[in-house]
Amino acid sequence: MLDATTRSGGTATATPRAIATELVVPAPAPAITPVVTPVDSAVAAPGGLAARCARGLRSPWSRFALLVTLLAAAASSVLLFEPQKLLSDGWPPQLGGISAAAVFAVAYGLCTVAFVPRPLLNLAAGALFGSQWGIGAALAGTVLGAGIAFGLGRVLGQDALRPLLRGRLLKAADGQLSRHGMRSMLAARLFPGVPFWAANYCAAVSRMGWVSFLVATAVGSIPNTAAYVVAGARASSPTSPAFLIAMACITLPALVGAVVAWRKRHHLRPA
Repeated sequence: MLDATTRSGGTATATPRAIATELVVPAPAPAITPVVTPVDSAVAAPGGLAARCARGLRSPWSRFALLVTLLAAAASSVLLFEPQKLLSDGWPPQLGGISAAAVFAVAYGLCTVAFVPRPLLNLAAGALFGSQWGIGAALAGTVLGAGIAFGLGRVLGQDALRPLLRGRLLKAADGQLSRHGMRSMLAARLFPGVPFWAANYCAAVSRMGWVSFLVATAVGSIPNTAAYVVAGARASSPTSPAFLIAMACITLPALVGAVVAWRKRHHLRPA
């Protein structure tokens, strides 16, 4: 295509039309910046609110506070429902035999965790089920309650309370339970004087093993438990030989335990 021709007849020169081409580059889409709220940033951060809350819940004192709360709730429920009414009202009539004894054993264990005195529960076992079934239900409840208390104390209280064992008597008791757990717990169960719940939680704070604790509890609780159950079963005839023998089995170990504790008091020294 000729752009221009000279009118004088000269050779026409043509200049190519300059075609401007534009290189169109698509503009990148604007990046979408997520909106991060202060709450999200606190949760996502390694040291954020969620992490701090998790660490706080796992701390020894938080677990110990949970243990205290559970025990307080258990004790309050006992005061509210009054399980001692079993002695006067009797067991629900729809249960009987093995089922009633099994339910009683579970209730027995839970009541011991809630600080209900075992002598009262043993008397109730004898009054409700007689000597044989009553002894079996009471021993099963004793081991169950001791195991629950030991587990709660070990999981929720040990890490918080062990650093506080600084006194002479506390260190001596901890060393005795940690090194001679089976023998120490067997003596505590055989000779009355140490509250059931106190022995459970002291053993849990120490380094005593599960097997030693449960075996010593089961074996050591037999004489005292049987004596109270028989006394409860024969309470209607307080002059009978069985009742008198049961009362003697309750009284004599207490006296022997008091004498032994008095004579061994100078051995309570830190290891």
